[in-house]
Amino acid sequence: MSKRDIILAEIKQIPDSALEEVLDFVHFLKIKTVKKTLETTIASESSLKKDWLKPEEDQAWQDL
Repeated sequence: MSKRDIILAEIKQIPDSALEEVLDFVHFLKIKTVKKTLETTIASESSLKKDWLKPEEDQAWQDL
């Protein structure tokens, strides 16, 4: 049984009154994942930016 299957089985046993809290937590986890990806992208951009702004880079990409 996969972790996803185990989680779904557990959720099926949760009372309806707690489902809103479970949904909030799932949304939190999704946002956390997107935020982490975005932070990594921004960090990469700032470290690579100095190379992108070199005249050699402009020449290398001018024919595309």
